[in-house]
Amino acid sequence: MSTEKIKTKEYIKRYLKRCVSGPYSLLCGLSVTLRYFFNPKRIVTEQYPENKKTLKMHNRFRGHVVMVEDENGENLCTACGMCERACPNASINVLATKNIAGKKVLGKYLYHFGSCTQCGLCVEACPFGAIEMGQGFEFADFSPEAFEKVLNKKEGRG
Repeated sequence: MSTEKIKTKEYIKRYLKRCVSGPYSLLCGLSVTLRYFFNPKRIVTEQYPENKKTLKMHNRFRGHVVMVEDENGENLCTACGMCERACPNASINVLATKNIAGKKVLGKYLYHFGSCTQCGLCVEACPFGAIEMGQGFEFADFSPEAFEKVLNKKEGRG
């Protein structure tokens, strides 16, 4: 047998195999669709606009960065800047000031949500647990100023 005949036989074999496996995979997908069609209680898709009030995101969901406060309403941030250094695209700016005693305290915690990738590296880098990823996800806005946030409510405490 020549090599051309062997190649042709292999080609025909692969072609027939694809002709059988293609419709089989299509039928497998359609069977899932038909099961959900006849038993709609098994559907796991969230009906988002309708269940907006009861929608709870998973714990592993990474939304925007929020600051953690203690029971007195004080920020846990000490302005060490570890989160700022860990951020891959400079979405966080920690502006430190000094209090009356000369101790370094948090002045402003600026968060640029428009450039944040929600990677969570800042949360992992924070040694005090002062920031965490929030659960919010609806932040659409027309103005870019809406994505520039000051996260700390009180300045210069500590």
